[in-house]
Amino acid sequence: MIEIKNITKSFGTAQVLKGVSATFESGKCNLIIGKSGSGKTVTLKCMVGLLEPDSGYILFDGRNITEMKFNERKEVRKEIGMLFQGTALFDSLSVQENVSFPLDMFSNMSAEEKLDRVNFCLGRVNLVNTNKKYPGELSGGMKKRVGIARAIVMNPKYLFCDEPNSGLDPKTSIVIDHLIQEITEEYNITTVVNTHDMNSVMGIGDKVIFIHEGSKYWEGTNKDILKITDGELFDFIFASDFLKDLRLRAHFENDK
Repeated sequence: MIEIKNITKSFGTAQVLKGVSATFESGKCNLIIGKSGSGKTVTLKCMVGLLEPDSGYILFDGRNITEMKFNERKEVRKEIGMLFQGTALFDSLSVQENVSFPLDMFSNMSAEEKLDRVNFCLGRVNLVNTNKKYPGELSGGMKKRVGIARAIVMNPKYLFCDEPNSGLDPKTSIVIDHLIQEITEEYNITTVVNTHDMNSVMGIGDKVIFIHEGSKYWEGTNKDILKITDGELFDFIFASDFLKDLRLRAHFENDK
């Protein structure tokens, strides 16, 4: 479980986060949504340590990383897996080398043990026998799956995904969503997904947090969203015709 308490963050005179508090539960897909510029990406970056909050606390299973020294934080970061928006694969490295990169940096495994772990993770994301391929030879969906394999290779307790479906077609997006959900439940990971994809919200949103103008405006489940009738969240969510139709169908079924 991850808790953030009263997180604030400013850049110059612009206050981006205004005391955001939330709990992200283990074994669930916790989604952060919001308009561009709302503060959702800054929230995620503070949680993973890419940005330092101005005030507030961030706790990983009760461990307050905002009060830790560098070496202490390093131990927590070994427990974090990260799927970047653009996958951030190394073009000059093979799939095997990309997935093995965290093991090379942070583990004392033998070469044989690393290969076994890499093959296990590639198998888990349905990319068996792709070890020798390079990122340039892969489709967008395959690159995302390599990114997931690399994110889980250290057997993390916490998984962060920044816009995992960015640049993907709808069918491939569903595959990636289901893979993230399966891995989260299978390994009881605390997964935090930063997204604007409402199809993802409705598909895997065990818990959803809506950030609006730097504050937590709403939280609930993807099922709760269909009950929203007005306000900023309504305007944000039901900009999608798909969700408008889904909401109408849900009301129709309830009225039967």
